[in-house]
Amino acid sequence: MIINPLLIFSAVSFLFFGIGCLRSPYLIAEFERYGVPQFRTLTGLLQLLGGMGILLGYYWSPLQLFSCFGLALLMLFGVGIRIKIKDSFIQSFPAAFYCLLNSYLFWSLL
Repeated sequence: MIINPLLIFSAVSFLFFGIGCLRSPYLIAEFERYGVPQFRTLTGLLQLLGGMGILLGYYWSPLQLFSCFGLALLMLFGVGIRIKIKDSFIQSFPAAFYCLLNSYLFWSLL
């Protein structure tokens, strides 16, 4: 088994993002600002599942592939919301970065 540092980086990032999404007052307020507070819990759970899926995917590779695809799609929706609410490039960059990173990881795992 080869450990890919980009996969580990993505997994750990999304584990932290998922916890933050569920617990952080800042992110609770951000989802209000985005206009989608009803999706905060779902987003946090999907981030946690995606991060865990990447890590568990070292034991069952289809899970890793599916998790990278799901996280790339989740971040694509995040970029879309940032564009819709007219956030700046700097505010939108993290979502775009993680969308591109997980897209790359998905294609590299195919």
